Amino acid sequence: MGTTVDGLGLDAGPPSEQVTPAAALETVAAAAALLFESGQTTERTVRAAERLGRALGLPVTVYPRWGEFAIHADGTLLSHIVRTTPLGVDMGRVLATMTILDQACAAMLTAAAARSALAQVARRPPVSTLRFGLLAAIGAAALGVIFGAVDPVGLILIALSAGLGVVVRRRLTIQPGSVFLQPLCAAFAAGLIGAVADRLQLSHTQGLVALCPCMVLVPGPHILNGALDLVRTRIALGIARVAYAGLVVLMICAGLLLGLAAGGSSLPDAGASAPVPLGADVIAAGCAVAAFGTFFSMPWRLLAVPIAVGMLAHAARWALISLAGADVVMGALVACVLVGIIVTPVADRLHLPFAALGFSAVVSMMPGFFLFRAASDLVILVSVGQHAPPGLLPRMVANGATAFLIILAMSFGVILPLMLYDQIRHARAPRTPAEDGRSAPGRNRPA
Repeated sequence: MGTTVDGLGLDAGPPSEQVTPAAALETVAAAAALLFESGQTTERTVRAAERLGRALGLPVTVYPRWGEFAIHADGTLLSHIVRTTPLGVDMGRVLATMTILDQACAAMLTAAAARSALAQVARRPPVSTLRFGLLAAIGAAALGVIFGAVDPVGLILIALSAGLGVVVRRRLTIQPGSVFLQPLCAAFAAGLIGAVADRLQLSHTQGLVALCPCMVLVPGPHILNGALDLVRTRIALGIARVAYAGLVVLMICAGLLLGLAAGGSSLPDAGASAPVPLGADVIAAGCAVAAFGTFFSMPWRLLAVPIAVGMLAHAARWALISLAGADVVMGALVACVLVGIIVTPVADRLHLPFAALGFSAVVSMMPGFFLFRAASDLVILVSVGQHAPPGLLPRMVANGATAFLIILAMSFGVILPLMLYDQIRHARAPRTPAEDGRSAPGRNRPA
């Protein structure tokens, strides 16, 4: 009797199996492609693929690139290239793939059963539109609270706008080539609703009515994954990831400004935001983290961990800014370092994807507010030219610089604990015969 693969209803197969090198390579490629396109960090994807190859008796070398994942079987002429692009983030698929990989490496699952299970994971649908829309509405309203929106009407408008954006994005998902069209249209809807709220004076925080639904569109995981690749000296892939994230942000800015213009309005001056009590800030942060976890298709049972970490990080950020007088950049840096320190060993010990825990806990701090304000000021500067008010240019530069520094601080804060942990862990780990290139005989050894 074989063993059953959890959640997939597959039997592990007979107690012994002779795997051909081609079949082993195909299994490794399928697992690597699923991890890569579902948002797992490149480093952990490469390590997972190499570990699976050694377990199947076929040491491999992995070459990740934007648009493809090339895997070469060491000492042979065999290679496999998978056409895949890391455009999405689906932590449910990452977790399921890592579970299959762990079982295959522990000889609990044959290569054939692993390939069948991986094919089922690839066919898994995303979270339902109802759950996606509901959590998007809650997350956008929570971001509104974090940035000082206390008007009930304004929070309702923010939630409705974010929910409508989800419907628009899901409708466009079936259209080919809609990667950039989705954020553009969702942001356009948010800008239009914000303009209507401004014209009808429905809320005292009409600026946040337009901005908060756009903040949930900011591709935080892609920015941080790109930063990780750059730090790992995967320069081409890192630049590609950051460029993709930058284009998404550009589409969001364009959609927001077009929507405001279509409604005959513009983004109002930010002014001083109302101070947010600690309790409201922490609770809103937890709601925002839950929303982002849903965006990443995180299973319900895992949401409690990033929610708790995100709430703790926001409490630290609130204390630094409100009590110690620190600026938003320093607040984001310290909060993200705290997240990285907590999440890195937890993700490793529980065999959970780092991105699922780390990114979800920090992406609510992404500086969408400053990015969109800088874009709005830039459009105004271009339109009025030399007649621009004296404070417009300094304000635009300040908003843009603040956004850049926050992204830099967040990336550094999350990445540093992860890299230090990996260095210490791999320095202490004893080398195995498989890691020295000698594969011990086993049931999954290629024939």
